[in-house]
Amino acid sequence: MITVLIVDDHSLVRRGLTDLLGAADGIEVVGAVEDGSEAAAAVVAKQPDIVLMDLSMPVLDGVEATRAVLAVRPETKVIMLTSFSENARILAALEAGAVGYLLKDSEPEEIIKALRDSAAGGVPLSPKAARALLPANRPAGAATADALTPREREVLALVAMGLPNKSIARRLAISEKTVKAHLTRVFTVLGVSDRTSAALWAQRQGMV
Repeated sequence: MITVLIVDDHSLVRRGLTDLLGAADGIEVVGAVEDGSEAAAAVVAKQPDIVLMDLSMPVLDGVEATRAVLAVRPETKVIMLTSFSENARILAALEAGAVGYLLKDSEPEEIIKALRDSAAGGVPLSPKAARALLPANRPAGAATADALTPREREVLALVAMGLPNKSIARRLAISEKTVKAHLTRVFTVLGVSDRTSAALWAQRQGMV
């Protein structure tokens, strides 16, 4: 059973998601709160596998709430579910430790699939969000190191040194799921699909 906590400031969204997920096999909604400021306490109390987190909330936004949630329970996975698809917002969410980014215009079955994929170790990104991460007007494979955040460059350099995700997480004092989220973004920017190609790119760029 995949347990889910919903964090969203709109009651209709909370109610709709609760009804949708409650009807899905193998998924249980264990709670729903209306602001990011309540998320960490709810995670401690309910211990959900996954938090579906809104991005824009009045007291504490989804990025800061994600940090708060992972600080108290690192094993919980956070998936953003928002209306915003701008590059900067997606990067901020992933940098905070979110393992997925979905848009609220996603089909119901896409949200359910994303939860199941995340529970199985995947990093679900809506197609619009994935496209937003691609550098504008830059052909695949023509990226430069400047297109990556400092943390992404650190992760990539360690991949190029041959370190597995667990060792990278330990070295950088972050969770393995955060490492996976960074690598998803790195692969997208570089236009590659595996660690070997990314490592070769890093070596060509003199990052090792």
